[in-house]
Amino acid sequence: MVVKPWLLAGLFSVVSFCARASIPIPVDLRPEPDTTVQTAQAVTAPLEAPDGLRPCCAFGYNLKAQAFGIPVPFYQLGNVVEAEHLGEHQYNNSFMGVSAKLLGLSDETDGILYTGRGGFIDIAHVRDSADVTLWLFTHIWPQLGKAQSIILDEELAERRIVLSPFTPPSSPAARYTLAAWLSASLAFQLAAWHETAQWYGFESIPGFPEAVSAYSPEDLYSNLLGTRIAASLILSGHAKSLTLYNVAMTRALPDVLLRMGAETATETRFHFDMLDGQWWDSHKHVPEKFLVLKRNYTTGDNRVPTPVPGQPEASMHLQLPQSVAGYALAELGELQLWPGHAMQSLPEPPQGYYTWRDFPALADYARSEDAAQLAK
Repeated sequence: MVVKPWLLAGLFSVVSFCARASIPIPVDLRPEPDTTVQTAQAVTAPLEAPDGLRPCCAFGYNLKAQAFGIPVPFYQLGNVVEAEHLGEHQYNNSFMGVSAKLLGLSDETDGILYTGRGGFIDIAHVRDSADVTLWLFTHIWPQLGKAQSIILDEELAERRIVLSPFTPPSSPAARYTLAAWLSASLAFQLAAWHETAQWYGFESIPGFPEAVSAYSPEDLYSNLLGTRIAASLILSGHAKSLTLYNVAMTRALPDVLLRMGAETATETRFHFDMLDGQWWDSHKHVPEKFLVLKRNYTTGDNRVPTPVPGQPEASMHLQLPQSVAGYALAELGELQLWPGHAMQSLPEPPQGYYTWRDFPALADYARSEDAAQLAK
């Protein structure tokens, strides 16, 4: 029997990736991450933008649903996962992933779990922001220093990533690092806008309001964790191909969660039960807005988990760097939100468009309105 060279190459590739998957993937979880690397790495060709966000749900477990105000019989969303059983990560597992998940065919498992150091973590949010970080990096790195606009689908507003022209560092390693952290920063801005847009009326599926998920207490901390994981994978050379990235995410995500003190599904449900009536209302149905009673309206990328009553150790600090290699990231690029087709519920942008600088004021208004409604 003659073994074809292409078959040997394919088998070697599979074995190589499996071997990499069994080796711990370095992820920097220090409050202030290292912003230097010694060498620039090879990078996959510019990727297609993720089609959308992974399907996720409200805070709580065994959630019931209703449609047009009528409870859906026999439907219940478990919503609890364990770190050791998250399946295989797949970049851009969003639009097609919805059908696959409903049919039980998806390789990914998403939901919420409790960690001793980071509180509640929403896995879909972690995966989404990691993927967006990688996607942005594959476009920013080849064009670093050049003016560039990246247009995304509308979320109430027209989303534009606007990159300013500048003279990048002379060192390839410094340029590589700068591009990685700029991508992570912009990915987090997209996540913060998504929370804002949900509160102000954005609907992924027309007729299905998403305010129940807006500013959910675990959301943006989970997004921040995703950007930190992706940045570490990029800086350690795991953006050379999409396959390598997927394998690295598959290995790194459970490792990170276990380092953060991931607990079992039974323990996660216990923590949910302890917060029933404080953070969520188990008697309400998705998408009733006040199924979620506790929200975190902080929109910045310097965060600790929403404080969990009786769990002071769940206070792991994470942040993104504000400057890298002497460059202030805020001066190099930003997310701009220009008036779109469904922006009526938002106040007029102060300068013709919104940026991350406007998010705190929008969130403060949401906070005061929610407090008034809950007080009735």
